[in-house]
Amino acid sequence: MSKTPLTVEQIYTLAYDCLRANGCDDANAAATAKTVSTAERDGSESHGLYRLPGYVASLRSGKVAGNAVPTVEQVTPAAIRLDGNNGMAPLALEVGIPVLAEAAKALGIAVLAIRKSHHFAALWPETEALAEQGLVGIACTAHTPMVAPYGAKKAFFSTNPISFAWPRPGKDPYVFDMATAAKAHGDVGIAARDGHPLEPGIGLDAEGNPTTDAAAVLNGGVILPFGGYKGSAIATMIELLSAGLVGDHFSYEAGEADNKDGGPAQGGQLIIALSPKLIAGDDWGAHSEGFLSRLENMDGIRMPGKRRHQNRLSTEPRFIKTELVEKIRSLT
Repeated sequence: MSKTPLTVEQIYTLAYDCLRANGCDDANAAATAKTVSTAERDGSESHGLYRLPGYVASLRSGKVAGNAVPTVEQVTPAAIRLDGNNGMAPLALEVGIPVLAEAAKALGIAVLAIRKSHHFAALWPETEALAEQGLVGIACTAHTPMVAPYGAKKAFFSTNPISFAWPRPGKDPYVFDMATAAKAHGDVGIAARDGHPLEPGIGLDAEGNPTTDAAAVLNGGVILPFGGYKGSAIATMIELLSAGLVGDHFSYEAGEADNKDGGPAQGGQLIIALSPKLIAGDDWGAHSEGFLSRLENMDGIRMPGKRRHQNRLSTEPRFIKTELVEKIRSLT
């Protein structure tokens, strides 16, 4: 399969130019192109340029406003609402994260509830942005039904990801970003596109039978929750936090409202920031570092996020499937 070498800067420009050509203003195009190029930089193929045709589809269908200006409401000193005004999430996050961080540094804890936004990316950028400021970050969001609750054979949850980042002064943060599904929908899509089988236990086909065929999972089938009833319970929690608490769509509501153009659905996101300095005291860093150092030095351990942090140090080109690059250029 042919691949095209592109630098991170070229990936950014390719995404930016495509978004601008399809109705995004400068601010929205720049924020979204940064999100896309950052994913490719860090080795997350399923959240990089792979997502761009979906962004374009939603812009062309009118579902997403390419010139949206997010607005912030400080409900209380610790509770912040952000209305994405039907735009894409990257700009909403650029506007909201600094406000959230300032509140958490002053109060010890703060929450950001993002409404009427379209999230289509990884969650680690927002939690890492908080960790870089010495804050603990937790984020979760929902999308449209793709995952069957434990014991069911019909999709009801999204893949309902959750991200957590813990700051480590002088080091990369401890950070994970994971779906509560047995496999992220984007990764199932990559497997279907490339003809790779899924591992057993990932999904069911349209008849409710276990399958390793990614295309069968996507075409009328469902993804399963990770860990059976445990993953299903966490997925339920994320629905309640990112929809019930935020005041936006649950996954089934997003699915009913979405125009099925292949792009991101409207939904909410909850982000929590905590200050370990204010909550635990000045020795929080040394105390937690003792724990994390012991953990990462255990035989056989690979810390979450480590490969991503290593990938971003490389200045070498990233190799993108030529077919995808040509498709994006055709959309510009």
